[in-house]
Formats: sequence, structure tokens, C-alpha cells
Amino acid sequence: MLYLVGLGLGDAKDITVRGLEIVKTADQVYLEAYTSILTVGQEALEKFYGREIIVADREFVEQKAESFIESARNSNIAFLVVGDPFGATTHTDLVLRAKEVGVPFQVVHNTSILNAVGCCGLQLYSFGETVSIPFWTDTWKPDSFFEKIEGNLERGLHTLCLLDIKVKEQTVENMMKNRPIFEPPRFMSNQQAAKQLIEIVKSKNHTTRLTGETLCVGVARVGWPDQKISACTLHEMMICELGQPLHSLVIVGKIHPLELDFLRMFSPDIVPLSG
Repeated sequence: MLYLVGLGLGDAKDITVRGLEIVKTADQVYLEAYTSILTVGQEALEKFYGREIIVADREFVEQKAESFIESARNSNIAFLVVGDPFGATTHTDLVLRAKEVGVPFQVVHNTSILNAVGCCGLQLYSFGETVSIPFWTDTWKPDSFFEKIEGNLERGLHTLCLLDIKVKEQTVENMMKNRPIFEPPRFMSNQQAAKQLIEIVKSKNHTTRLTGETLCVGVARVGWPDQKISACTLHEMMICELGQPLHSLVIVGKIHPLELDFLRMFSPDIVPLSG
């Protein structure tokens, strides 16, 4: 059996009881290590689980997944995922691969940012499409996600923006020369995301619904002891310091008085309640 086990967003103890039972009895345990991070590392997980863990980086998961999928035909393989297993398309692809070759699988769900973002007080049923904001380079500045933000705002819906993570990335030169040299990990901050959004707004030759005065919510390290939440305008978000990663950004749509009242617990000076 191939088990995809969600670990939640916090530390080693956020795994479910069922998930922990699977990890303790599996023949091999893999940890997917590039779509998100926990507050603790491999050693802390191994100590808590009482098991050796094999770290699976992007290259391994995307190019060598067949090896552990095939192993699951005759043994129990636990594949650990930060958050929920279906929080990233990579893990959906693993399920499809297992199904294609007739390997049985089970999924053990857990908390992900897609539902834990409700900690800021915005109602989950008032969110529209989720978008991902990638790191820009000097020559690559994609903004296709902007249309989804605009569409959500048009319908009065909030937008959860997932911010880019770069783990075990190579420069173009090192890739071309096949050198196994990797760049230091990078995690996009709420400030950088806000700056890129402002640049997109300025580049448009027409009026946009998203402006520098649009209310936003920055959330950092959700589910961790040092979780931080702050609400302010998009302009103010460019200088809003939320500390260490991981960060996410919410563009606020039509806001209910109760939602605004909840946000005022974190940022008392945001737009006052009306009516």
C-alpha cells in the first residue's frame, strides 16, 4: 500500500493518530521536502516517529517516483507531506501514477493553509480562486494570476495568494553544465508579494479593481507558536514585517462586519466598522 500522509502545518506532533500509526508500521517512510516546511527538521521527526526517514526532493519525486510506487506493490510505503496531501498537484500526480500501474493507495488528510487561513477571521466560504505568486527575475515577470484576483474582487470574494518557495534550485548555468550546485533556499515574503502586485497594477493601462488601497491580510507561520497576522492596505503591506517564513497573502474582497471586527484584533487601526 502507498500511504500519502498529511503532517499539518506545525511540528511533529501535528500528525494525526492514524497517520502516526501508519508511519510507525510502514516498511519505508519518505518525506517530501520542497513544497512546504515544518517548524522542525528531519531529525526531530525521526526522533518523534521512532523511524528513519528518507528525504524526497523535487528531482526524486518528479523523476524517480516510480521506484517507491512500485515498492508499494509488495510493501507499505508512507509518503509524508507537509499540510494536506492534496494541497499540491505533485501529490495528485503520485495518486494518478499509482492508479495507472495498479498500486493500491490511501490518503490521510490533515490541515493545510487552504483551510487554516481561516485563522485570520475571514470566512472560508467567501474565498474565490486561490493563486500562486512566483518569484520574478529580471527577464521573467509573469502576471497571469492577476486576472483571477481581479475576478474574485469583482465577485466580492477574498483571494488566498500562495507565495513562492525555492528549495534546491539551480542557476541556468549550473543546469546547462550539469553541475550539482544548488542555490540557498528562498521563501517569498508578504512584502515582496505586495511589491510585485503593486508593480502589476502600475503596469496596467486601465483601471484595476486591485489598488494600493485594497485591504490585505498577511499571515505568517500559520499553525506555529510564533504565528503572525496583520491587516493593512496593499501599499502598507510592502513594509509590513511578519518575520520568518512561511508567509501567505490574502486580498480582501467584500468584507462582513464580523470579519472586519475579527481582523481588528490583529490590526486595531484598519478601516473602522460601518453601519
